Amino acid sequence: MAAYCGATAVKFQTHISSAETTLDAPSPSYFSAESRYDYFNRTSFSKTQLDELKKKCVDCNVKFISSPFSIEAVNLLVEVGVDYLKIPSGEMNNLPMLEHISRYEIPVILSSGMSSLTELDDAVSIFKNSKSNFMIMQCTSEYPCKPENVGLNVISLLKEKYKIEVGFSDHTIGFAAPFAAAALGVKVIEKHFTFSKHMYGSDAKHSMEPNDFKVLSSGLFEIWKMLKNPVDKKKNKQFSEMKLIFEKSIVASRSLKKGTVIKLEDLRFKKPGDGIKANDYRKVIGKKILKNLKKDEKLIYKNLL
Repeated sequence: MAAYCGATAVKFQTHISSAETTLDAPSPSYFSAESRYDYFNRTSFSKTQLDELKKKCVDCNVKFISSPFSIEAVNLLVEVGVDYLKIPSGEMNNLPMLEHISRYEIPVILSSGMSSLTELDDAVSIFKNSKSNFMIMQCTSEYPCKPENVGLNVISLLKEKYKIEVGFSDHTIGFAAPFAAAALGVKVIEKHFTFSKHMYGSDAKHSMEPNDFKVLSSGLFEIWKMLKNPVDKKKNKQFSEMKLIFEKSIVASRSLKKGTVIKLEDLRFKKPGDGIKANDYRKVIGKKILKNLKKDEKLIYKNLL
């Protein structure tokens, strides 16, 4: 469904409860139906299921991405053959896991989320010293994220600081934030996706349903096409046909006899714009007409002296 709606990659989460959390770890305020340990244990993917997800991604021509939450999860995803590893913001200070990932030549996406610049420095330094291609996603760890907390300004800050590609992971409700990020030059956008906001799960009500995701995808591709095709106002070739149709030419306001010296009242300015342009009217005032002109007949320079 995500592929059908325009996604070019689909990201899952790979949880192994016993490897990532204690039994009594607290849950965030928006998650209270069961313990996080039980939830991740119940919903985690087996190796067989991950293999099936990878195959489905290949069949749908989308990249297979997953976020590991432990070294054990990393090893499982490497075995399955993940296209990218997305580091969740809560794992950015898990340097042992990041160092473990850096030993593989797998493309990495770092989520800035709740990380400070100091923590980002540590993570970035690990991957800059590895053979892994990597990028950072500007992200605000708030569900849903309020517009005033999106941090579009951080995109340019991260680009300038780290000299790498910066994407945008969106937690807002709606289209404005990802559209704005794309207009700023961001080429990778992440959006939570669900069949229905009424489904059970910690992220469903903050996610985007298929019909809206189709609108989002279509809009993003249009924005990227706009950015790839700058308009040259100096040449203006794209608009030559429209200029001909809508601009005005200089015509005779009435029948004018040969030898008439043109005054402003002898002129009118009418479509189409394929004659002497209206903005050149000063060039014809004071000229002598070399032939009789009918009302609305266009003036041409060869008939003026």
